[in-house]
Amino acid sequence: MDMIAETPLHAQIRACDLCAERFAASHTGHAPRPVVWFRPGARILIAGQAPGARVHDSGRPFTDPSGDRLRDWLGMDEAEFYDLSRVAVVPMAFCFPGYNARGADLPPPTICAQTWHRRVMAQLTGLRLTVLVGGHAQRWHLGRKTAVTETVADWRAHAPGLFPLPHPSWRNTAWLKKHPWFERDLLPVLRARVREILDD
Repeated sequence: MDMIAETPLHAQIRACDLCAERFAASHTGHAPRPVVWFRPGARILIAGQAPGARVHDSGRPFTDPSGDRLRDWLGMDEAEFYDLSRVAVVPMAFCFPGYNARGADLPPPTICAQTWHRRVMAQLTGLRLTVLVGGHAQRWHLGRKTAVTETVADWRAHAPGLFPLPHPSWRNTAWLKKHPWFERDLLPVLRARVREILDD
């Protein structure tokens, strides 16, 4: 356990079981396990979709190949990424939503963001950079319903305080090859901004 004090909100989220029946009825039939990874004072926010199965098991965000790719995109090592004094990871749902009968990821339940998201964001008053990973986070934080490709392509309109990214899933490798501007133009600017904040 880190040495940074938790707030009562952390305990409330960890005890949340609003989706217990929903998860039990999913193909995975699992119980809620909120993955809570934020502290007041963080400077960088990683706003994602929801924990995956590996994160559900580990209790730490992005402990999977998607996390490896995301850290590469950000130019951060694991020690920096998991430093709660500097980095918060707040997905649109704190629990693994489960899989459907075809083995596909279920979407994050909207009740999670409705219940917790504004309360969490109210504690993160020192943010200097917000990274929106995937469509669910982009729609909530930007209040727009454009497709991920269109939102990410418009990244200059939000930089340097906010960067929209596609999901770092390896399923999106074809997307990266189709849109070489992402790695050529966006990532160097994002990495420079991350480094500026971490080294300040």
